[in-house]
Amino acid sequence: MKNNQDPFAKAEAIAAYAENTPRKVPGLADLHRMTMLLLNEHAKGDAQILVIGAGGGMELKAIGEAQPGWTFVGVDPSAAMLDLARSNTASIAHRVELVEGTVDAVLPQGFDGATCLLVLHFLDKDDRLRTLMEIRRRLKPGARLVVAHHSAGSGDAVRWLTRSAVFADRADHSWERAVASGTAMTKNLPLLSAAEDEALLREAGFADVELFYAAFSFRGWVATARYQ
Repeated sequence: MKNNQDPFAKAEAIAAYAENTPRKVPGLADLHRMTMLLLNEHAKGDAQILVIGAGGGMELKAIGEAQPGWTFVGVDPSAAMLDLARSNTASIAHRVELVEGTVDAVLPQGFDGATCLLVLHFLDKDDRLRTLMEIRRRLKPGARLVVAHHSAGSGDAVRWLTRSAVFADRADHSWERAVASGTAMTKNLPLLSAAEDEALLREAGFADVELFYAAFSFRGWVATARYQ
């Protein structure tokens, strides 16, 4: 089973996370804002939001500052990444609970929305489905889930990951280095096609699955927790 749940085990990766991630993910700040707006279509006022893969705290900070009435439970398997999240979310710390572990570490309690950004591409198909099902168990019916991650799309995964790699290379745009990086990522990440991603969301108990974000190899979907 291919499952790379702790890609930030090295101290240098953690230290560089806040600087490198916006370079690697096109329009990251706008992705965070779109995520907030999609959640806000359903989640109002004093909503409680579940954040899967909260390490680093970037989406927590962005969404929390945009929605001062919301509270958050963020979960991540990396203690060091949660430390970084605590630092980055100090201004909203009274509204954020951080939990070390996976989604299983959070009790089902009827969240008003959930996010899972830049996480699912580390999980193989079975673990991805199980994670989505566990997120669904923790959401109120009608609540929104927003996910975004690397996807193979419907074409050549190496080609799209190469484009993402050269996008992140702000120094000299080396296509040779980008091809090597894209090839390695394709081997190391259990990528699914866009159709498979959407099918898993539906199988996990979500409806109204819609693509809202596409940027080279990254795709983002919004879905609604089905009424039982």
